[in-house]
Amino acid sequence: MKNERNELQIIAPDLSTKDISPLFHAALDASISGIIITDNSLPDNPIVYCNKSFERISGYNRKEIIGHNCRFLQREDRQQVVRDQLRNAVKEGKHINVEVRNYTKTGELFWNELYVSPIHDDTGKVTHFIGVQNDITARKKVEQELELERELMEQKVKERTASLKLNQEYLKSIVETVRESLLVLDPNLKVLTANEEFTRTFKVNKSETINKKLYDLGNGQWDIEALKDLLEKILPTNNPVLDFEVEHNFPHIGHKLMLLNAHRIELEGAYKDRILLAIEDITDRRAIELRKDDFLAVASHELKTPLTTVKGYIQFATRLLPKGTDNKLLDVMDKANVQLDRLNRLIAELLDVSKIQSGNLEVHRDAFNFNNMVQDAVDAVRQATDSHEIEMSGSIKGLYVGDEAQLSQVVSNLLANAIKYSPKAKKIRVSLSVISKYIKFSVTDFGMGISLNDQKKIFERFYRVRHIQQKFPGMGIGLYICEQIIKQHKGTLWVDSEEGKGSTFSFTLPMDREEENHGSK
Repeated sequence: MKNERNELQIIAPDLSTKDISPLFHAALDASISGIIITDNSLPDNPIVYCNKSFERISGYNRKEIIGHNCRFLQREDRQQVVRDQLRNAVKEGKHINVEVRNYTKTGELFWNELYVSPIHDDTGKVTHFIGVQNDITARKKVEQELELERELMEQKVKERTASLKLNQEYLKSIVETVRESLLVLDPNLKVLTANEEFTRTFKVNKSETINKKLYDLGNGQWDIEALKDLLEKILPTNNPVLDFEVEHNFPHIGHKLMLLNAHRIELEGAYKDRILLAIEDITDRRAIELRKDDFLAVASHELKTPLTTVKGYIQFATRLLPKGTDNKLLDVMDKANVQLDRLNRLIAELLDVSKIQSGNLEVHRDAFNFNNMVQDAVDAVRQATDSHEIEMSGSIKGLYVGDEAQLSQVVSNLLANAIKYSPKAKKIRVSLSVISKYIKFSVTDFGMGISLNDQKKIFERFYRVRHIQQKFPGMGIGLYICEQIIKQHKGTLWVDSEEGKGSTFSFTLPMDREEENHGSK
């Protein structure tokens, strides 16, 4: 590990003047340690390079890593003492070695042994930091398990018999009270246990189910190809399997759309290789969602035509008003136009949601000046409101190939939200930069901020933060549309926020096809 750190320090001075050479790039990718490089000259010290091992350890791919500050790996676990140590070391430009709790993309905890080294230019200024990371989760787990075993061994021996009996009754009560259908299968897929919900939903009794092979239930009604794929091909190599959809027409109960979770018990003992199969009937829920989407599409189209007609009548009536018309009447006509424009925007957003849900949101890719697009969006917002000062920094060189109208919609929406949700602040910051072949755009406000719990949900369709919903009107679809547009461009949109201090919404876009293909793998 020390040799690896020393080698990195030797090559580090070249980072300030040129990219890592292909040879060094290959050497870094061959390392079993996760390696990242951050740019200390850019706001928030973002990650500008990561090797393959860092992607493997964290579970994120390159496009989801580039542009982020390293803190994103801690998720909600931000009260660790070592975070202050890291922050001070970065501030003072010092080396540091710590053990920190991080979380993979799927939310799994892993312990990280982290070495951080500053990179100085010829003047002694810290330009970059190199982080070398090793996953020590296994070591930590062994240490914790040994300590736990030492403390609990005697107690477990005394309580084992009573505990087993209690657990059996407890687990049985859980199985019988959950709302999903639950089956326990042996390694040969014979049904050992079926709860009441399974017998009720699929209209069978336990005598027809217990000790029967799953595929033979109901005279072969469960001989489903997708179910066989799940249990025989997918589960053996991917345990557990979650949210696996199976659609089937049962002869006696009709069409069913089911969401399956399967887990194979891998612990040694009497229950080894038994399979827990949870089956949720989502037929009615999916039908309701489809009807809702159909309603949104039809309602939006039906509203748009009469709304356009009404707007035309109001504009025509305004032109017919004689000179010297009472200012109150002119003001009423202006306000009516403003509200019609607002309603038009809402309908347009509903139509966008409908297109996204049906897979019909088209991306028209053309080369355009990204700087000009951002500047035009900022100028439009400045003209619409004088309550906030918008500061801009950074730019990109050359043209970007994408859908200018859609990306302008994203920038405008993020700017409008920044102003809307920071009514007491007077400043908005917009930054634009290029980081390792990615465009990074950020909007920062100094408003109310967003809780960590709400940050996980704000990009969901129709989701609105409860206390914000009471103060600010809206439908909760703007950020959902923004995220879908960015995804269509193979990019990533995220938020970094703290309650009471404000929010920063950022997105990155790959600048060439090679990065797009890398990110989509």
